[in-house]
Amino acid sequence: MAIVKANEGESADSLIRKFNKKVQQEGILTELRRREFYEKPSVQRKKAKEALERKLRYRQNE
Repeated sequence: MAIVKANEGESADSLIRKFNKKVQQEGILTELRRREFYEKPSVQRKKAKEALERKLRYRQNE
């Protein structure tokens, strides 16, 4: 959970920027999008396999 504490004299805009940065670092939005719809385990395995293949192909081309 992203928690941001306000320092003395800190504006609301800077707090919002801090909060957005923390949410991105923790990957909350990407996790939310990933869980938005149910995905069968077979589809999850297929996506993971494809991601691994892309990663290996990328490393071979370096």
